[in-house]
Amino acid sequence: MTAGPTRPRKQIHLAAHFPGVNNTTVWADPRSGSQIDFASFVHLARTAERGLFDFFFLAEGLRLREHKGRVHDLDVVGRPESITVLNALAAVTDRLGLAATVNATFNEPWELARRLASLDLLSGGRAAWNVVTSSDAFTGENFRRGGFLDRADRYTRAAEFVAAARALWDAAGEGPRSFAWSGDHFAIAGESAPPRSPQGRPVVIQAGDSDEGREFAASAADIIFTRHGTLEAGRAFYRDVKRRLPGYGRREEDLKLMPGVTVVLGDTDADAQERAAEIRRQQISPQNAIHALELVWGRDLSAYDPDGPLPAVDPDPESALVQGRVRHADPFEAAARWRALSEEKGLSIRQTVIETTSRQSFIGTPSTVAAAMTEFVERDAADGFILVPHLTPGGLDDFVDTVVPLLQERGVFRTRYTGTTLREHLGLAGTGVEGLTA
Repeated sequence: MTAGPTRPRKQIHLAAHFPGVNNTTVWADPRSGSQIDFASFVHLARTAERGLFDFFFLAEGLRLREHKGRVHDLDVVGRPESITVLNALAAVTDRLGLAATVNATFNEPWELARRLASLDLLSGGRAAWNVVTSSDAFTGENFRRGGFLDRADRYTRAAEFVAAARALWDAAGEGPRSFAWSGDHFAIAGESAPPRSPQGRPVVIQAGDSDEGREFAASAADIIFTRHGTLEAGRAFYRDVKRRLPGYGRREEDLKLMPGVTVVLGDTDADAQERAAEIRRQQISPQNAIHALELVWGRDLSAYDPDGPLPAVDPDPESALVQGRVRHADPFEAAARWRALSEEKGLSIRQTVIETTSRQSFIGTPSTVAAAMTEFVERDAADGFILVPHLTPGGLDDFVDTVVPLLQERGVFRTRYTGTTLREHLGLAGTGVEGLTA
């Protein structure tokens, strides 16, 4: 009996997230550099390209967040606009994909589609758009429409926004063409976007774990940026999202699931665990632990001891204590979950926040991390990972130098770029003008 053909190993996709508008960065570390200097963006992007990553990912901050009427001290003041940064990075990178987070609630399809198509054309087919939404009136004060959208309407507008943008991109040719769109949210008449890039149109990313977000990703996204804490949780999420794809005439390989993760390396696994614990303590200071608690409870909890038990009082769902930061959809459910965890493990406020707010982390020697990442992907808990470093700009240097070679030795990660466009890196259909799928 002859053996059948060997199934090729599932390949890992990697992306680099430039940190900033979150509690990831360890500002007190002397190696922590500028979040707005262009040299910082260049360093991380070139590190990612040296590591043969699929793309470089920028988050978005449309307004400085506030906590009790004061600017939240973990925000970044003066950060440049994402697409502008990526246009500049296109000139100093060759193959790396360039992903911008841009809000679909406060922008307009024709204008944004044109800007993204321009980046896609000038970069040779490397652009991506991370679609986010907002029903937050505080952020909306920076825009003409303000916070006019109910939460339930965010995804209906976003879905039509993406559809209109794609129709505009697909109408583009070698010269100007008339374009028209009429829907519930938009009525557009004008000229098409710039000519198509070699990848046809920008890659679409969607970030969100809610049921509405999963459905939107299944219908319209090429990548879903998510978070899950364990292998089994990842596998459940993966199965749930992938099973939705046939309903939209799509195949499993048409949507890549890439959770945001952190990596902490050490000479031994024990050393890495110790380093990871110290990093989490630096990220969640006593003050930040109370801030995180107040985000859930919606109450001034400054009198509570971060090393003491969680408050017995219930959350205030109508609170405006925190502005510009996303609160839990059901603060009562979140509080109950935190209390159960605290009681089960005997955790203080700070310990509970550390455990509940951490992303899926790969901790250990380079060999341990490479093995764990491989298992996640091969067992269908993810298609790859968006790495969120705790330092800017050198937070991925060690990963690229030590883990990437081990992934290559395992045969689960590329040893060179075989294509020039982001769609080719991701193995997505429609890498050229013909054959683009919805």
